Amino acid sequence: MVGGGVIGLATAVVLAERGRRVRVWTRDPAERTTSAVAGALWWPYHVEPLVSARAWALRSLEVYEALAERPEETGVRLVEGVMGGTDPAEVESWTAGRLAGLRRATAREYGGAGTGVWARLPLIDMAVHLPWLRRRLLRAGGTIEERTVSALAEADAAVVVNCAGLGARELASDPSVRPQRGQLVVVENPGIRTWLVDTTSGGEPAYLFPQPGRLLLGGTAQDDTWSLEPDPAVAEGIVRRCAALRPEVAGARILEHRVGLRPVRPAVRLEREVMPDGRLLVHHYGHGGGGVTVAWGCAEEAAGLAAPS
Repeated sequence: MVGGGVIGLATAVVLAERGRRVRVWTRDPAERTTSAVAGALWWPYHVEPLVSARAWALRSLEVYEALAERPEETGVRLVEGVMGGTDPAEVESWTAGRLAGLRRATAREYGGAGTGVWARLPLIDMAVHLPWLRRRLLRAGGTIEERTVSALAEADAAVVVNCAGLGARELASDPSVRPQRGQLVVVENPGIRTWLVDTTSGGEPAYLFPQPGRLLLGGTAQDDTWSLEPDPAVAEGIVRRCAALRPEVAGARILEHRVGLRPVRPAVRLEREVMPDGRLLVHHYGHGGGGVTVAWGCAEEAAGLAAPS
């Protein structure tokens, strides 16, 4: 297994718990992957193909609902909030009654333009969830090694699973994998208990995600931008957009700035390939900003592809 973000770890866990011997090679520990920067609200965001993504997301929802019974251990909570610019009927059409309390948001709950949906969704604290995934993998007998991989053929295993995210651009010679830069601002929480996502503010996204001990403010979606340095002007814009929706955050003390590069692709690549030496290679990358949302559904499908024919 190459790649130690949420997609790689979830896939490794599924494989290990199905009795496979799993060794993960990752350039960075989970806490320094793109997954660690994720706002991590369950919602299919920038993931194609849409039909498959929604199926993967609904399967993942089942897993997260179970994990939310142990939030301190897993980092998963079920939290209410508003998805702005969204029609309840459209959401109902693909969730098929799976979201408890789904309804149209009131004007007081959502101050953006257009309609919004009120729902209770999984919100994942990645600072807790990623280490929990790692421990679960180790308990299942898997191993993790930090090393830089320059070619997938380096992996000395009968089956190689490529969960390299943005790294697949080079490792799989796939130029369709591109970075989408996301920046967020971490502030002291002034008392906000519900999440809010708005995409109607002049095309710039805004979101507020309450996590234990802090509030995440976002965000950006800058295509083909590789810089991991926080941009002060971008941060100022994020706070301004979020304060327009929730004025109490305007004076919140800033704790941290974060930047991550989402591995976007026209569609998730989830397929088998035979390597020149006859070994099986399973590609599993290109989840954009929806990796957390589809992780478990995708992981189960990838594990099926990794099984002997």
